[in-house]
Amino acid sequence: MRIAVLGIGIMGTGMVRSLLRNGHDVTVWNRHEEKAKPLAAHGARVELSSAAAVADADVVITMLFDEPAISAIAPEFLDSMMDGAVWMQCSTVGPTGIRRLERLAIEHSVQMVDAPVVGTKKPAEDGTLVVLVSGDSDRIDRLDPVLSAIASKTVRVGSEIGAASGLKLACNAWVASLTVATAQSLAMCEAFGLDPKMFLSTISGSPTDTPYAQLKGAMMIERDYTPSFAVDGLLKDLALMVDAVDSTDVPVRLLLPLYEAFAASSASGHHKDDIAAVITSFR
Repeated sequence: MRIAVLGIGIMGTGMVRSLLRNGHDVTVWNRHEEKAKPLAAHGARVELSSAAAVADADVVITMLFDEPAISAIAPEFLDSMMDGAVWMQCSTVGPTGIRRLERLAIEHSVQMVDAPVVGTKKPAEDGTLVVLVSGDSDRIDRLDPVLSAIASKTVRVGSEIGAASGLKLACNAWVASLTVATAQSLAMCEAFGLDPKMFLSTISGSPTDTPYAQLKGAMMIERDYTPSFAVDGLLKDLALMVDAVDSTDVPVRLLLPLYEAFAASSASGHHKDDIAAVITSFR
């Protein structure tokens, strides 16, 4: 398929490489061109405008930081999409944000699918993301070649735009909770004069163990904050969670402390570091 990818950060780069590996014709655009240029060596075509990037694409993937970043370029690329092309919106923007983007799609007579992804740098590079999709089932069926290239699993959440984005926030709440809980336990061990590795060793293989705790815990102990999911990215998502949950009957009593922990880490200079850096807010 001819695919345009708008937004070449950590996730966009990995997704493009997976698409190219599977034989797709990929065109890329990024606000800062220097981030997109290296993908030309892998076979992607680099365009200087989002309009040029989508002009002949069957599928347009957006993987930008947030809704305002997408909305800023939407009028340009939506007007340039081919009739029948599908906009596969993969950025995490929350249910309210995706519905605002859906209105833009409708105004420009563009077909949209709500398709946020679960996973970080390595799954994006390996083509093993989990894609959550909602929207018209026929449109989703047409995305099968794309989904098989970037994902190990696709979860069909429903026919309503916004359903997949809601599930994505629930998944990222779990990620935030696991990361902060791991940081809390490791920081306690350090405060008690214990080797924090003993905590990971103790839970290893038990019902309370998770591969994620072992992965992020090891990074915390080694103070290796090489980003696969940046602190400010999760902080943005937590703000979306608070906003989305606040309009329901579900209390935000856990989300607020999680937000505060990552905000403290961001404020201390770790905003671009991996979310494992949240342990700095406990030290």
